[in-house]
Amino acid sequence: MASVLRLADIYQTTAERSFLDTIIKGDCVAALEALPDQSVDVIFADPPYNLQLGGTLTRPDQSVVDAVDDAWDQFASFEAYDAFTRAWLLACRRVLKPHGTIWVIGSYHNIFRVGATLQNLNFWILNDVIWRKTNPMPNFKGRRFQNAHETLIWASRDSSAKSYTFNYDAMKAANDDVQMRSDWLFPICSGGERLKDENGDKVHPTQKPEALIARILMASTKPGDVVLDPFFGSGTTGAVAKRLGRHFVGIEREEDYIAAAARRIAAVEPLGKAELNVMSGKKAEPRVAFNVLVESGLIRPGQVLTDARRRVSAIVRADGTLTANGEAGSIHRLGARVQGLDACNGWTFWHYEEEGVAKPIDDLRTIIRKQMAGLE
Repeated sequence: MASVLRLADIYQTTAERSFLDTIIKGDCVAALEALPDQSVDVIFADPPYNLQLGGTLTRPDQSVVDAVDDAWDQFASFEAYDAFTRAWLLACRRVLKPHGTIWVIGSYHNIFRVGATLQNLNFWILNDVIWRKTNPMPNFKGRRFQNAHETLIWASRDSSAKSYTFNYDAMKAANDDVQMRSDWLFPICSGGERLKDENGDKVHPTQKPEALIARILMASTKPGDVVLDPFFGSGTTGAVAKRLGRHFVGIEREEDYIAAAARRIAAVEPLGKAELNVMSGKKAEPRVAFNVLVESGLIRPGQVLTDARRRVSAIVRADGTLTANGEAGSIHRLGARVQGLDACNGWTFWHYEEEGVAKPIDDLRTIIRKQMAGLE
């Protein structure tokens, strides 16, 4: 089962990172304050929605709807809810790494208030994503449109955070090679995925579907990242994180939810390394300068490079620049000059010769990148 820690335990163990893959029992703000600064990569937050339900909700046949009427979703006023929101978001901002991001999900009852607080605290909103439900609850009274979606806000710590994780190429490939949009279609949590107690009742009233959390983690995390959920509930974030090779930290104050989440996570089998590799494009690859090829011996000073048809040539200098016809410059600048162009991709223009075959120097850059990734 997943480890469960009390707040007193956290203060004793954070230096050893033993808070990873645990459920912390306690109030979310107090528990967040016990975690180290800048210790998590991504936060997924499913806070109370403050639904403001007035009385019992019934269907046309007068049967009672199992709605969210728990004490943890009730606040005395909008001002009280706003103060609560500011407190937990401030605490989240402290534990988020500079390149980290936060996802918050909500309904029309609360998401606009949460979004305003995010901006007031200098988070930088990257996207709002619409989760469109394939099987939403009807509007039984017929006095409003059917509420068929929830909104997710995805934000970085601030506007200067440029190196946050976004697995664009993986998302595009998974979407039939079409750029993934910000409206997502998933069913609500039901069937065998919905946790039930011994009486057949829902363990948690707002359990989110694993498919939704999986897309979030696949889009914005890498294997080994630390994912924090300050409103852990039935443990969906922890279960998905474990399956996808990410670490999780869950915070929850309700004992019944903690017990159910711990059992659920214990039953999860993590995927293997091959299944967890994340597809990436050129933009996501580490930068390699041409002089690295020279320093590593893959290209030698004095070596002659040509274009693919061997019509022009240049000599490699020891400092990683090229020279031809009395001019010198980078692989890109000199490549443009010899063609009479304004710009050139030197990696694909210049070729080296191997066993009589002209090959682009980009092939050698690929070798360096594999070495940097520990693949060679």
